[in-house]
Amino acid sequence: MPSDQSLFSELTPEELRLIAGYGVTRTFAKNVVLIHEDDASDSLYVILSGRVRVFVSDENGKEGILNTQGPGECFGELALIDAAPRSASVMTLEPSKLAIVSKVDFERCLAQYPSIAIGLIRVLSRRVRALTDSVKTLALLDVYGRVAHTLLKLARERDGVLVIEERLTHQDLADMVGASREMVSRIMKELVTGGYIESKDKTLRIRGHLPAGW
Repeated sequence: MPSDQSLFSELTPEELRLIAGYGVTRTFAKNVVLIHEDDASDSLYVILSGRVRVFVSDENGKEGILNTQGPGECFGELALIDAAPRSASVMTLEPSKLAIVSKVDFERCLAQYPSIAIGLIRVLSRRVRALTDSVKTLALLDVYGRVAHTLLKLARERDGVLVIEERLTHQDLADMVGASREMVSRIMKELVTGGYIESKDKTLRIRGHLPAGW
């Protein structure tokens, strides 16, 4: 499911095919770390099938999940723009197939097709706005507010119902909002008991407006 924050969201199907033509396709098993935080690298990864987790960690091994991504999405794009080390690690959540495009080949593509560069600038501008929103959420909301905000952000409408198809553990959610698993588990239990959310068919469904506070 492509995200509206995907680097390629402003590009046409034809432009996507042009970029794909510069990539090398590889397959990876589940739980393979594709890139490590602080690694030096210069390649873009486009997910053709499967899912990955984007995360950061500290010197004690504590992880914070930044995002999960699936087919049609990409990661590693910052390496195409600057020479800085990787800002996060990425690991496969299931067997996955990816197209890997080197910085040299991507720059050749942009030089030949300038319209692609214009589309990418628009998307990067939206990402700056999204980052500002995330920082604001962490700074101004309490733990419940961050949990509710994250649930709504992950949800997609399916037949009039908000559904989260990602299989998230309470620890995953805790890592995303910067809280303890125990606190998140209590909040999720209360939301289930109150009838606000339910687990059904391996998905999490939001049944109504989440309460303003907890």
